[in-house]
Amino acid sequence: MIITRRTALKSGAAAAALAALPRAASALYAPQPSGWRTYEITTRVELPRASAPAQAWVPVPSLEAELWARPGETTFTTTAAEAELVDDPAQRIRFVHAVWEAGDEPAVLEVVSTISMQDRAVDLSSPTGATLSEAEEAHFTAATALLPTDGIVRDTAESIIGWAWTDKRKAERLYQWVVESTERDPEVRGCGLGDIASMLEMGNLSGKCADLNALYVGLARAAGLPARDLYGIRVAPSAFGYKSLGAGSADVSKAQHCRAEVFLENYGWVPTDPADVRKVVLEEPPKDLTLESPEVQDVRAALFGASEGNWIVYNDAHDVILPGSTQGMLPFLMYPQAEIDGVAQDELSPDSFTYTITARELT
Repeated sequence: MIITRRTALKSGAAAAALAALPRAASALYAPQPSGWRTYEITTRVELPRASAPAQAWVPVPSLEAELWARPGETTFTTTAAEAELVDDPAQRIRFVHAVWEAGDEPAVLEVVSTISMQDRAVDLSSPTGATLSEAEEAHFTAATALLPTDGIVRDTAESIIGWAWTDKRKAERLYQWVVESTERDPEVRGCGLGDIASMLEMGNLSGKCADLNALYVGLARAAGLPARDLYGIRVAPSAFGYKSLGAGSADVSKAQHCRAEVFLENYGWVPTDPADVRKVVLEEPPKDLTLESPEVQDVRAALFGASEGNWIVYNDAHDVILPGSTQGMLPFLMYPQAEIDGVAQDELSPDSFTYTITARELT
């Protein structure tokens, strides 16, 4: 496969320093494009393989969006006998795949990627004429293994939309319904799974970002609106002072976050993140907020149409099959994956896997 390498854009030191300064959480949460920020993401894998054969797959940025995401260069070093940077456009993913034969040498892989990100804010009062091709529309309205678009999902979407006729109004109603009807469950491991039909059938609309934002995406697709999940990781603090909406340190091994988007004809891709509204309610200090709290209302208003550039995106892929893996199909590729002697490792437990992910901003 051909690997496309891009030169990462580096923001000026002064601009980056200003952008990184946190403000009080009481300030209006209102991301706006204000300059690119470039991050370096390092994923280090050290498998406790005890001389057994092993494999690892590490996701790297592949999704490019002209206005807000520009993947840069990926390099890697490893003790593996075989390793390659794989660009898989059919699955819309990019990853480093390393294979160790049985032996005593430590199984080590270090992957370094750069990516430039920018805050987003879509002006929903100013049409741009944006459209999707027929193939893209079909792809982003299709069902996936965990996001069916018929049955209870379609029935729920139709009941929420009611008599709304415009795509914009439909998307807004779905967003508000997910915010109002769901809860963040701190006991869910990782980011959740995103089995939305089961959530609706059991009446348990709690979970984390890969559950709640997948619910939005599935409902939107069932309503005929192109939508997608964006799988990535938080890499810097929120510029608006929200502790729950940013990375708290350079170690971001557990900072994965799934965002969502809906495509509105004449406006383009619109960011939506009902899961982060619920995260603020549950986790933002002093941890006694409600949907009526001013801090939550600011975030709720902003996260339909805007997003902060302190998070980097890997891909928007569902139903992923990794070459050489015995695991079968994955719902998404957001965490490093590994197998030791054919046994899948727990990607939600970096300490036993083992891996670390660190992030730093380049100036």
